[in-house]
Amino acid sequence: MNVALFIARRYFFSKKKRNIINIISIIAMIGVGVGTMALIVVLSVFNGLEDLIRSLYGKFDPEIKITTVEGKSFETNAQQLERIRKTPGVALLTEVIEDNALLRYNDRQMVVKVKGVSDNFFQQNQIDSAIVDGDYRLKRDGKQFALIGRGVQYQLSIRPENPFSPLQFLYPKAGKKTIINPENAFRQLGIQAGGIFAIERQYDDQYVFVPLTFAEELLSYGNKRTSLEVKTINVEDIDRVKNELQKVLGKEFNVQNSEEQHVSLLRAVKVEKLFVFVTFTFVLLIASINIFFSLSMLVLDKQKDIAILASLGADPATIRRIFLMEGAIVAFSGAVVGLVVGGTICWLQQTYGWVSMGMSTSVVEAYPVLMRPTDFLFTAVAIILITLIVSIRPARRAAALSIRDNL
Repeated sequence: MNVALFIARRYFFSKKKRNIINIISIIAMIGVGVGTMALIVVLSVFNGLEDLIRSLYGKFDPEIKITTVEGKSFETNAQQLERIRKTPGVALLTEVIEDNALLRYNDRQMVVKVKGVSDNFFQQNQIDSAIVDGDYRLKRDGKQFALIGRGVQYQLSIRPENPFSPLQFLYPKAGKKTIINPENAFRQLGIQAGGIFAIERQYDDQYVFVPLTFAEELLSYGNKRTSLEVKTINVEDIDRVKNELQKVLGKEFNVQNSEEQHVSLLRAVKVEKLFVFVTFTFVLLIASINIFFSLSMLVLDKQKDIAILASLGADPATIRRIFLMEGAIVAFSGAVVGLVVGGTICWLQQTYGWVSMGMSTSVVEAYPVLMRPTDFLFTAVAIILITLIVSIRPARRAAALSIRDNL
């Protein structure tokens, strides 16, 4: 048996230790346990928020998006589109025209983002699962329909599939300078609302989906497109397909995967998570200072024992290990309890959703939580380092005690 570990365990479980040392050790264990539990819970909440963001944007955004480096639109032709379709790994290509337009409904109006999409658009994503009213299809029985966000519906009081009150879109005509009759400066086109979607407020409050041909006519884009959206055959090959498309299209185009389309937001979440980890690590360090005090007092209490061990042949390294083990036992006892309790809290939140977001308009009712093994691993590593930092000084003092002065 490891002598240092055996003696450290005897010191830890000994009932003859002075009460003040016991109390400080217990306080240290509780502090480490609470800090560990809080760190696991907070990191899991950040994981849940990140996963929620990915899932929400995944309903709206394509796996790969192609845009122009300069300007907001670019010319397309049959040869270019065919090269993209024939790129290995590409399963689907959707053409997109997106621009701002004025939307009128009865006596109300607002500026919205009109997104014209080709017929295969709804094979790209999961918007059809976000429909709260009506039908998601943009073409039915030879007629064209618009799919509008719930925020737009609330703002204009739109009734889906109301043939008596179609949506009226207005877009400025190119080259029109006259202001005698302002309405003559706009191209106006009507379409019936066919369905309502609810994904996330950023989209719900401004987006309207229409057929690509309707957007071409309203916006006069012709062969121009604002973006091309690509779905891959295998999700695991997204990065490879992205690189292949970049080679095919050249430097004039940006080819982005789903994360790169929202890189700033996801980076902000990760940076916040990192700062939270660093902050709670300092909290653990402060809580572990009690380990330093308990070990320092234990060294004073066990001076005679240390001298006896040294006289029996224990070298300074063995004595140092005894007190390092003692600090590790105190810290790890609290850490294990904290990890178990933190993991249990996260599991209960995942399973039952006890803690609500507290907002009726929230996309999820309860706080999202996602546990990752790496968080448990990094927390354990942080506790090991902190334990070494606070234990090494008392351990060195114990190893430096004089045998003659303490026997």
